[in-house]
Formats: sequence, structure tokens, C-alpha cells
Amino acid sequence: MALFALLIAILVERLRLLPSSWQFDALLSRYYKTLTEDKQPSLGTMTLAAVIPAVIVYLLTWLLSGMLWGALSVALWVIIAVLCFSHNPQRQAFKRYIQAACRGDSQACFNYANELDPSQNLTTVSEKQLGTQVGQSVAWINYRYYGAIALYLIILGPVGAVLYCTVRFYSEQSRNAKAELPLVDNLLFVLDWLPSRVFSFGYVLSGHFSKAISTWLTQVLDPKRSARDIITQVALAAETLPESSSAPVCLQSTIALLQLSKRNFILLITVLSLMTIFGVVN
Repeated sequence: MALFALLIAILVERLRLLPSSWQFDALLSRYYKTLTEDKQPSLGTMTLAAVIPAVIVYLLTWLLSGMLWGALSVALWVIIAVLCFSHNPQRQAFKRYIQAACRGDSQACFNYANELDPSQNLTTVSEKQLGTQVGQSVAWINYRYYGAIALYLIILGPVGAVLYCTVRFYSEQSRNAKAELPLVDNLLFVLDWLPSRVFSFGYVLSGHFSKAISTWLTQVLDPKRSARDIITQVALAAETLPESSSAPVCLQSTIALLQLSKRNFILLITVLSLMTIFGVVN
């Protein structure tokens, strides 16, 4: 079911068939406002906010198990995967960045780069450096919004995917509101700890193994290393950035790292397909 749900989710996301108002973050935003009533949540409230969506999905999984020869369970897997994989804001921000680069609007490129990854304050002084930083952001977004969700869907099913997306959403809420939410960042660090190390190894296999493996080992053997540092540093080591090409300067490194991210995700799908064929996962 994991492979089927994942393929359907990728298709729906690529075709942008799911309206923004039905995507996971939009649904969770309404739930969060109802739960907190726009007040600073306590630790207990934040714990409930993080756990309740996953508990609801767990109960639905249990209730639907075996009904209509498993068809309802498959439908639940697909629905959860589609909801968790659809991210129009990130896709639109990246599209606007590329369009600005193609028309030579450097200032717009910086603005859209900040919109693409608000967690980073861009300190670049040249278009080439901007392209490298945006490429790293693309690798990070590919993990945070797709790779990590896929891994949790494969390992823990819809419950794991929903739990990860919920905690990630609250972390972003905390950053955007510039107000620390209790429990969230520590929980997200724990949830990212193993998947970031697994997913970054895909960059090693998808890129220049001999150059990237030493960086990967250095990063993953530090237990306190952040997931973003692991993903971005390994991706940068795994791909040779072009000195020059026909693409705009601020797109050259970005395109190279985007292609690496695509190869890594294809590798993940390939491994999942083999695991499904041999019965390792359902």
C-alpha cells in the first residue's frame, strides 16, 4: 500500500489537483486556531495538538482494517498521502524564483529565495552564491516536505506521516509568529534524527560517492547535528556545481542540486518498489 499511495500522491502533487484549502497545512491551521483560540498554548495543549491528528488517523486505520476486502484501508492511505504531499506555496515560490532569474531580476530572486525558505536569512553577496544557497534550500525542502513524509509513510504508515506533518507545521507556526511553542522543536529534532541520516545517504548514492561519503560520515556521527545541516552539506558535497552554463548565473547551482534531489527521490521510489516486490513492506 505504501508504494501505491506514494505514487498516487506524487501524481496528484505534480498535477496540482488538490486545492490549497484542502492541503494538510491549511486543514491543520483551522484545527490549531480552534484548539488554542489564538492564545499562547501550554505544554499540555501543545502535546494534545501534536498527538490528536495522529490518534484520529490511528483509530480510522483500526476501524477500517479489513472492511470491503481492504479497499477502505487503501483509500485511507491514499488520502493521507495526498494531503501530506501537496505543498502549493513552496512550489509556487520556486516557480516565481525561476521566472525572476530567467528575466534577469536579481532583486526579485532574493525576495523569492527568502519566501522559499524563510528559516534562512540569505547573506549572499553574488548571484552565484544565491544559486548555491537556493539549491541547498531545494534539497532541504525536498527532504522536509517529501522525503521525510515518504519515509514515515513507509515505516509507520499514515499515522507516522500525519504525526511528522503536524509537528513540522507547528514548528513553522512558531517560527513565523516568532513565539516559541513548547515541545515542538525538540520533538521535531527527534523525528528528524534518523530520517535525515537515511535520506542524506541517498544523496551519497545519487551523487559523487567518494566525495560525499566523508561528509556524510562527519555529519551523521554527530548526534546533535541538525537535520538541515546534514541534508544541505551532504547534498552540496554530492554534486559538482557547474562553473558555467547557458542558464542564468543564479540558477546554475540551483538546477544542479535540484537534479540531484530528483535522482535521490527516484532512488527512494526504486528501493521501495524492490522492498514491496520482496515483501519487506506492504
